[in-house]
Amino acid sequence: MPAEPEFDDLFARPALDRPAPKERFPDKELLPQVAYQIVHDELLLDGVSRMNLATFCTTWVDDQARRLMNESLDKNIVDKDEYPQTAELERRCARMLADLWHAPDPATTHGTSTTGSSEAAMLGGLAAKFRWRKRGGSGAPNFVCGPVQVCWEKFARYFDVEIRQVPLRGDRLTMHPDDVAAHCDENTIMVVANFGQTYTGLFEDVAGIAGALDDLQSSKGLDIPLHVDAASGGFLAPFTAPDVVWDFRLERVKSINSSGHKTGLAPLGAGWAVWRTADDLPAELIFDVDYLGGSMATFNLNFSRPGGQVITQYYDFIRLGRLGYTRLQEAIYRVAGHLAAGLTKFDGFELIHDGDPDRGIAAVCWRLTDSPGFNLYDLSDRLRTRGWLIAAYPLPPDRGSETVMRAVIRHGFTHDMVDLLLADIERSVRQLADHPLTVSLTRADAGGFTHNATPKVPAAKNPHGK
Repeated sequence: MPAEPEFDDLFARPALDRPAPKERFPDKELLPQVAYQIVHDELLLDGVSRMNLATFCTTWVDDQARRLMNESLDKNIVDKDEYPQTAELERRCARMLADLWHAPDPATTHGTSTTGSSEAAMLGGLAAKFRWRKRGGSGAPNFVCGPVQVCWEKFARYFDVEIRQVPLRGDRLTMHPDDVAAHCDENTIMVVANFGQTYTGLFEDVAGIAGALDDLQSSKGLDIPLHVDAASGGFLAPFTAPDVVWDFRLERVKSINSSGHKTGLAPLGAGWAVWRTADDLPAELIFDVDYLGGSMATFNLNFSRPGGQVITQYYDFIRLGRLGYTRLQEAIYRVAGHLAAGLTKFDGFELIHDGDPDRGIAAVCWRLTDSPGFNLYDLSDRLRTRGWLIAAYPLPPDRGSETVMRAVIRHGFTHDMVDLLLADIERSVRQLADHPLTVSLTRADAGGFTHNATPKVPAAKNPHGK
């Protein structure tokens, strides 16, 4: 490439006098400073992640965690023979989680890191499918759940398992224990309990669901395992609601998935799957990779992936310990409670979840109880003008006519930031009241990622009518 003439100022360089490449692979090189500036400037249009109260994911990490991530950019976690200490840190984390979640023998059970809780959930589902088949299961397998994150719909479609989602009856917002039995049969590979529901942040009654499955086994002989999707709750309840029984203390619970990159505080790209005992992970799902002249078990859907997230997760575990996690997570719940208390002062706002650690994750969910001349999509859109990203969306299909807003409170969000948010909500409500809209926004108009998705090709109608 011919050398460009020297300019004192970056923005006077000829390469910045034309649009950035968009549709075709570029022919020419750019100086790294120029390419960096183009990408950097385009990313200014993204939202500020710490003001994004729609996401569950980590948006604040300390300087030491950033240093470890930077030092680990070239570590491929699958190369366990080349990076044996990274493999060792992964093993330690899995056993620490087995201990945290009360596995009978944490030293011998199986656990693995994943790219997130979605991959971990699918591993839990696959293990359940293989166990069902090994027990002699035949025909079309199914699993039962309430309102779930889209990863479970993907699992059903990608691995050819029927999903039986329990309809929300009456004023219910979660699957209840008395909902479960009617949807189970001899081809049910598992029931998925949601410990931190995406829509509202509420916990499902895992112990009650386990009890209902115990009763089902006693009455009909159906021994159906329980998987707990603790994507967010798995790193909260052990520290802030230790008396809530939801984990391997329940013999019915055979596997748990959780997100290290959510309330586990790790950077994006860290999830975990842990099984109650080694026997609960079928050997058919395990592969061996080279490790220090021998072999080491691996059971992931992904192969090559970065090791920095696992390294940083281990750093979080040893830096904070039980005491540090408890202090930090309790502080997050206090911030959520401060937001909930502030929202009660607005006329027409009704809280669904107020951030109570015994009832759900550190989030606040609310709805309108009357028609003030605007809807929650209008409010969400108005808050965007100040940089706040707070999702408004309908409840699951059986209550799809109801719209809610949900704010997820994460590490790094403070009381002062809540006060700023409440002031902007008050300002937005006043502006919407003073300048009534002719036509309110719809979900399609307002946008906003709600951690759900719609398949391009609808699923075939459930022949069982369940």
